Amino acid sequence: MTEITGSAPDQSAAGSAPKSGTRHTTLMRPIAGRMLAGVASGLADYTGIDVLVVRIGFVALTFVGGAGVPLYLACWLLMPAEDNGRSIAGAFARDPRAGSRDR
Repeated sequence: MTEITGSAPDQSAAGSAPKSGTRHTTLMRPIAGRMLAGVASGLADYTGIDVLVVRIGFVALTFVGGAGVPLYLACWLLMPAEDNGRSIAGAFARDPRAGSRDR
């Protein structure tokens, strides 16, 4: 799976503490700030758009053509989680038994 990276223009200078509200340079589903799976929060962190705008966008896409739910589910499956860096689809592709394994 290809990792999406890039430089964010609002990152602080090297050696200084990061500002609150800095953008992540990797598209991931964060642990904090989730409402469902963290897709909207991760997209908002990556793009610098307010998370409320992203969530409203998913709702609007759901009502206009019905693309919001399938798009959200696709992002949930393909975006890696912040805690382990793996996407659900990527983990399943590596080990199909991963979904039925006890932890």
